[in-house]
Amino acid sequence: MNVFQRPQVDELVRLLTGDGLPPRIVAITGPRQSGKTTIVRQALRGARAAGLPGERIAVDDPDAMGGLSGRSSESAVAPDPRLRTVDWLIRVWKWARERAWEERRGFVLALDEIQDIPEWSRTVKGLWDSDRDTGCPLKVIILGSAPWALLTGRGESLAGRFTPLDVRHWSLSEMVDAFDFTLDEYIYFGGYPGAAPLIRDLGEWRRYVAYSIIAPVFGRDILALTRVDKPSLMRQLVDLVPEYSGQIVRYDHLVGRLRGTGHTTTVAHYLELLSDAGIVAQLPKYSGSAVRRTESHPKLNVLNTGLMTALSGYSLEQARADRTFWGRLVESAVGAHLQNTLEVSMRLSYWRDDPFEVDFVLSQGPRVLGIEVKSSARVRSLPGLRAFNERFRRADTLLVTGTGDAGRGAFGNQRSVPINEFLAAPASYWLEEAL
Repeated sequence: MNVFQRPQVDELVRLLTGDGLPPRIVAITGPRQSGKTTIVRQALRGARAAGLPGERIAVDDPDAMGGLSGRSSESAVAPDPRLRTVDWLIRVWKWARERAWEERRGFVLALDEIQDIPEWSRTVKGLWDSDRDTGCPLKVIILGSAPWALLTGRGESLAGRFTPLDVRHWSLSEMVDAFDFTLDEYIYFGGYPGAAPLIRDLGEWRRYVAYSIIAPVFGRDILALTRVDKPSLMRQLVDLVPEYSGQIVRYDHLVGRLRGTGHTTTVAHYLELLSDAGIVAQLPKYSGSAVRRTESHPKLNVLNTGLMTALSGYSLEQARADRTFWGRLVESAVGAHLQNTLEVSMRLSYWRDDPFEVDFVLSQGPRVLGIEVKSSARVRSLPGLRAFNERFRRADTLLVTGTGDAGRGAFGNQRSVPINEFLAAPASYWLEEAL
């Protein structure tokens, strides 16, 4: 049976084995359950086949060092993850350094859940710089479920010493290829590979999302890595945010939904943390002016629709039967896909000029694409796109339909595409098509 492999595996093998590349720590970050550990395991097998051995060590796994006993004078074993301090990290690094000198092409050390070691970044910087002075052929990968900004915190900067490898939520194509998902299953269950085998048991699937994804995001990826003055409010916000996916929100309205005292500045800060953790995107209002985009209320969009449905109480059949809820899911799936495939120079926003609204505006330099999402095939009029065209004459527009035929002319002169086709190509493709 063929084992599914994400494109990042080949990229990581290239970074590890490529000749002539400057030595860098490869920093792999991304949301929980996006397959970072699997990518590293597969890449280490590929590197080993090319003559470059390596070892992945999970900082939070008490059994992770068992296989290293006897290979070093101190074995670098600390069975209790709570004892894995910078001293433990130094012992592991020295063990890997010895292996690197022994092997013909060096050695790869992959440290998983690196954020569980306090003050790790300062130590890694010192060890890495020492290896550069001696020419040690040790290659290093660090993994963390939190984004780079949360991982490093206020520790020593690693600028210029690392190459980022961003791992995002799984796409429709990947879930189809790996798990034979249908379009509706992807819209409902989202792109969580670890939860995919459980979709036939809805209760188990919900528990997996709640306790293996949502709870650790709060407890380990945010609370343990940055200051949260009101953790109870943050925990409520984690559960509340998926309800607002696809909606323009006012911070004071969210404050009113939370139990306990809170302020709009607190909620705004906590939403930023949830954005960093891969839970939700905050889309600004598009105005054609970068200065004015920050003056609007954000539109929230979950980055994985499984977060919406796991807490909703709806089954797949019930979700499809509720046209309003299913419409929000479809729109959120489109928004998540755009955000998850966005390139660095692109911007995703929404546009609103009462009573007109366009769901998404994708832009890059002078190129602008307004995108409207309709879950039904029966589209009678598109006043939002028309108003957007009148306001921004040089922008193009696209209609994404839940069902129906694609192609220009399906709805007058408006270019349209079915959602399964839209989700099969990244944001850059649709922006290029707009030219």
